[in-house]
Amino acid sequence: MKTDSKWELQGKYVIITGATSGIGLAAAKELAARGAKLGIVARNEAKAKEIVALIKGAGDESVDVDLFIADMSSQSSIRQVAAEILAKCPKVDILVNNAGALFESHQITEDGVEMTWALNHLGPFLLTNLLLHRLKESAPARIITTASHGHKMAKKGIDFEDLRAEKLYRPLKKLMGGPTLRYGQTKLANILFTAELGKQLEGTGVTSYCFDPGLVDTNFNQNNGRLARITMSVMSLFSRTPEKGAETLVWLAESNEVSQHNGQYYADKSVKTPSDAARNTKAATRLWKISEEQTMF
Repeated sequence: MKTDSKWELQGKYVIITGATSGIGLAAAKELAARGAKLGIVARNEAKAKEIVALIKGAGDESVDVDLFIADMSSQSSIRQVAAEILAKCPKVDILVNNAGALFESHQITEDGVEMTWALNHLGPFLLTNLLLHRLKESAPARIITTASHGHKMAKKGIDFEDLRAEKLYRPLKKLMGGPTLRYGQTKLANILFTAELGKQLEGTGVTSYCFDPGLVDTNFNQNNGRLARITMSVMSLFSRTPEKGAETLVWLAESNEVSQHNGQYYADKSVKTPSDAARNTKAATRLWKISEEQTMF
C-alpha cells in the first residue's frame, strides 16, 4: 500500500514506551504539544500518572493521554498490554519503541532471557509484532525505535552463541566492560530489527525507522552503582539535553520527508550509515528468526 497524501502529526495516535523520563518524556511532551494523541506504556503506575499530569499541564487539559502499565522486559506483561491497547485503540498511527537500559549485574528474566536483551531488543520486537496488524489497518503508519551510536561497540556483531551473555558477565569480562558491550549488542539489534522489519513492510504503508539520540544527559545508567553514577556525571558535561536528544524522534514522527523511507538509521534528522555489523543482512535475518523463537511469536 502506498499513499501520496501529505503526512501530518495532528490527530495521530502515538504509542510510546519509556516516556516517564529522558528523551521519551521530552518527545512525549513535544508530540502532545503538536497535536498528537498519546498512549504511554510505563512500568511504574504512580510515576506514569505524574507524567500524564505533567504533559497535560504543559499544554491544555484537553490533551489526550492514555496510560498503559507494563514491564517491557516481561513477555507476558507485553502480551497483556498489547491486548489492552488493541481493545482500546481502533487506530495506532505511530509506535515508538523507546524503553531501554543498561544492567551492570547479570540478570535473567522470568522468560529465561538476559535482562538487557529482554528489555532493549525482545521487548520492542514483541510489542511491534503484536500491534503490527493494527498499524497496517491504520496505514500510513510508522514504527520508530531508539537505537544508539553505542551499537558501534559491538564490532564483531551479536554473539548468537551467547544470547544469555554469560561470557560477558564473567568477572574479567565484566571488568573490561562486558555489560557495556552487551548494551551495544542490543542497540545493534535495534538497527538490524529495523532494517529487516522495513523489508517485510514494503508495500503495506507502514514504515520503520531507528535513530541515535546522541549522548544525552538523563538518568540512564544511574541504577548500576556508584562508579556508573560517577561516570555518567562526568559524561553529562559533554551531553545534550533530553529535548535535543528527542529532536530526531519527533522529526521522524512528524516529517513528511521520510514517508518514502523504510528500514533506515538516522541521527540529527538525517540518514546515517551505521557500522558494518549493522548492515549485515544475514545477521538481520538470523536475528529475526531467533527473536521469533525467543518470544514464541
